[in-house]
Amino acid sequence: MNIEELREYCLSLKNAEEAMPFGPDILLFKIGGKIFLLVGLDNNPLQFNVKCDPEKAVELRERYDCVIPGYHMSKKHWNTIIINGVIPEKLIRQWITDSYNLVISGLSKAEQKRLKEM
Repeated sequence: MNIEELREYCLSLKNAEEAMPFGPDILLFKIGGKIFLLVGLDNNPLQFNVKCDPEKAVELRERYDCVIPGYHMSKKHWNTIIINGVIPEKLIRQWITDSYNLVISGLSKAEQKRLKEM
C-alpha cells in the first residue's frame, strides 16, 4: 500500500473527509469532525496512526513488530502502523475501517443519525 492507495481507501469510506490542519506534511482523515487516521507525508516507509480499542491495540502491538503505540497520540487508544510489506493489505484496510467505525461509535447519536442520512 502506498500513500495514494491509502488516501483512496480512506476517502471511499462513507462521509470521510481529508484535511491538512497541521501543515503540508500531515494528512488526516476524519468522520463527523473527528480524526480516524493521521499520516505523515514524508515518512519512509509509509506509516500512519489509527484509533483502536485499547485491548486490541496492545494485542496487535504484541503480535506485529510493525504495530507500535501511536506516535504523538494517546498510546492507549492509537496505534502507528508501519507499512513494511509484512501485513496483508486486506488486514491494513480492516484496521482503518475499525478506526473509522470506532470514531463513529463515539459521536453523539444525533451526529451518527445525520451522517447515516447523508
